[in-house]
Amino acid sequence: MKIKFRKYHVLGNDFLVLEKQKVRADGRKLPSIAKAICNRRTGVGADGIVYLSASRGFDSKIDIYNADGSWAEKSGNGLRIAGVDLAIRLPKKKSFKFLTGDGPSIVEINSKNKSGWKATSDLGEPDFRTSKVPVKSQRKFLINCPLKIAGVDLPITCLSVGNPHAVLFVEDFEFPWQELGADIEVSTPFPEGTNVEFVRPVSRRKIEVAEWERGAGATGSSGTGAAAAVCASVMLGLTERKCTVSFSGGSLGVNWSSADNHVRTTGEVNYVMEGIFEKR
Repeated sequence: MKIKFRKYHVLGNDFLVLEKQKVRADGRKLPSIAKAICNRRTGVGADGIVYLSASRGFDSKIDIYNADGSWAEKSGNGLRIAGVDLAIRLPKKKSFKFLTGDGPSIVEINSKNKSGWKATSDLGEPDFRTSKVPVKSQRKFLINCPLKIAGVDLPITCLSVGNPHAVLFVEDFEFPWQELGADIEVSTPFPEGTNVEFVRPVSRRKIEVAEWERGAGATGSSGTGAAAAVCASVMLGLTERKCTVSFSGGSLGVNWSSADNHVRTTGEVNYVMEGIFEKR
């Protein structure tokens, strides 16, 4: 099976764009395709795939599959990558409406320079209700509350920005946060798994984040992770609603609007390559 792809990255968080027009597959085949093509030793290598298909009333439907083959409801970076991918083919169009597993999302193309495209994705309203994250708890909300993980109570803030997130505030990253992130991702309180953000506040308008992404592991950045980290920081009174989020791969801008309660992320998207991967 020959699979045509285009590769992009956002601050090192890389995705392969596949189109249904050129890669005929369904929910049964896509997990194995994602695992094969995303493998960094035997495949092309990526944190996940963005699968585009037609949907009435939308510029495209997006399905996100992580490197381990699991399906994800939404990806902030994946959304912007999809927007840029369409903008390359439709250069006069600056706004795109996508259907994701969490519902409609808008991507705005802001500008283009020599290194890439700057784009903004609207992730909608964050939801802190434990039933909606989801996270198993008798509390309605878990905002900097102890949650037992592997027998240890950890102060965690849980929320959904279209996909589940667990946010922990730290003084530094000089500890095995990758191991802890892996443990939290698959821990019992999270029936659908969770993304994990380790957040170090720097100022009222800047935070640093180490990201453990569900289904992909440690990544250079995360759009929904940046959004979740800022929303959690705002709830604890640590930052303003408009904030810069610094990852190992660079920075994203996040704005949790007080006008419509939507959280938006802005960052640069870089084209890497295109090609054909042969899955045997």
